Amino acid sequence: MYNLLDGLKIIEASSFVASPTAGLYCAQFGAEVIRVDQIGGGPDYHRWPVTQDNDSLYWENLNRAKKSVALDLSSPQGRELLQELVRATGQFITNFPAEGFLSHAKLAEGRADLVTVRVMGWADGAPALDYTVNNAVGYPMMTGPGPEPVNHVLPAWDLLSGAYAAFAMLAAIRKRERTGEGSEVRIPLSDVAIGTVANLGGIAEVLHNKANRPRLGNAVYGLFGRDFVTKDNVLTMIVVVTHRQWAGLINALGLNVQVEAIEAERGVSFAKDDGLRFEHRDALYPLFERAIGSLDHAMMASKLDAAGIVHSVYRTMLDAAHDPRLVGHNPMFSASGTNPSGFSYPAAGAFGTIPQMQRGDAKGAPRNGQHSAEILSTLLGLSSGEIARLIDSGIIGIAT
Repeated sequence: MYNLLDGLKIIEASSFVASPTAGLYCAQFGAEVIRVDQIGGGPDYHRWPVTQDNDSLYWENLNRAKKSVALDLSSPQGRELLQELVRATGQFITNFPAEGFLSHAKLAEGRADLVTVRVMGWADGAPALDYTVNNAVGYPMMTGPGPEPVNHVLPAWDLLSGAYAAFAMLAAIRKRERTGEGSEVRIPLSDVAIGTVANLGGIAEVLHNKANRPRLGNAVYGLFGRDFVTKDNVLTMIVVVTHRQWAGLINALGLNVQVEAIEAERGVSFAKDDGLRFEHRDALYPLFERAIGSLDHAMMASKLDAAGIVHSVYRTMLDAAHDPRLVGHNPMFSASGTNPSGFSYPAAGAFGTIPQMQRGDAKGAPRNGQHSAEILSTLLGLSSGEIARLIDSGIIGIAT
């Protein structure tokens, strides 16, 4: 936790991954992010993974450092309270539909300088999920051995959209500081996905080649990189990204003579050309398979580390959770304090490190409605009697 955004209040009305991620990143850098949900929790409140008591570990980690207000959003009065909260702060993150009671135009009627960041499926308002967008842009047809598509399990477009939404919020606030004008920034998952494909050269590639990229398994496209098995049967990924690393790799494995023979036979030089190493992988891979297959993993790792080569064994997520470098001794993690689930474990704070500032501990997630009375009192000026009446009538929910 850092206090770079101290004093900034943001209302978040969202669910699932992308929009809550945007609020999380803002909260981890010090903004007061107030998540507003339906009483009892929104559609993601019990999303897996869950504990034996059906408490969502997913939800409590995407909502750390936030405050929670619970309202009956099916009622006109509950919706009006959410609208008033948005207008009171002037900042709003959501993945609710662009039209309806949370449209930017309707909210801005009472707050002309409102900044709204809206995560969407498709730009035309049609619904989409990370996994359907991923299929639409073609990545499942590039992974695995083929010919069937292989879906990945990481919601990449949700996470990129969430990070982009947090950036967009701050950019729009910066514009408002200069001009006094509010704005709505719409961020469709589909545009984040296909835009990223384009930024990485993918659109230009397939149009230039008039063909799709071939399936490569675990090989890295355009580089010398692949998984190899050591003598003691340890599967290891090795990737070379610089010419210096290439020289270090063939020296470490004693393959200079064999590599020079391939260069002479094929009339090429691999020393300073990533593409040639990739193109001639049919000749190079067998050399490295034999060399790496003759070494125990510990010996191979020692040689590669001394040469500055990037490598990593394949591990399970449980292995990673017990890794001191990744988790146990990583200052990004801290004791999570009291979690709604009651389960104690290391919690991630802000990903960035600011050497000039002390990193605060990760904060816990709220319970649904934990801050309803506090927020409605401080932001909207509701009296304790009015809040009690709204609680009794089922408009406001509080944590139990």
